Amino acid sequence: MACNNSVQPKPKGFLALHYPKAEYKTVNGSCPYSFEINKNAVIKPSRSHKACWIDIVYPTMRGTIFITYQPVQNNLKKLLIDAQRLPLEHTIKADEIEGDTYLNAAHKTYGTFYEVTGNAASQAQFYLTDSTQHFLTGSIYFSVEPNYDSIVPAAAYLKKDIRHLMESVRWK
Repeated sequence: MACNNSVQPKPKGFLALHYPKAEYKTVNGSCPYSFEINKNAVIKPSRSHKACWIDIVYPTMRGTIFITYQPVQNNLKKLLIDAQRLPLEHTIKADEIEGDTYLNAAHKTYGTFYEVTGNAASQAQFYLTDSTQHFLTGSIYFSVEPNYDSIVPAAAYLKKDIRHLMESVRWK
């Protein structure tokens, strides 16, 4: 009581992260698909070295969207089962997994976007297909231990980019 100042608890602090407004560019390589990605992202070949598998890396966020591609060869049912099972592998850590159906008949893209809430390893996943020739999947992972409260802003930013990617897919 030496200074006669009343002691008060510190107010709660909130992390304020601001990311640049997303601007998109078309990725059009030798693969049988094209789409748009955020200009702040970098395309790298997948570590698996499989054809048409790529990593979309966000260096400042330590996040990556992993993209896989497989041709449909009388195996659509198996590809769909595998793609729908992947988000369920996160149910142990996830608080909620919500799936939104995506349909774009004009560009023959059909699929599902899965949003994962909680301390799961992946915060979002998706798959797209034209049902006859092409099957594309993607998922977000961060290079940090999953702590949902800390990665919410970055995950929300990347989820918007995934939705834009899905909407911009064109099959060749």
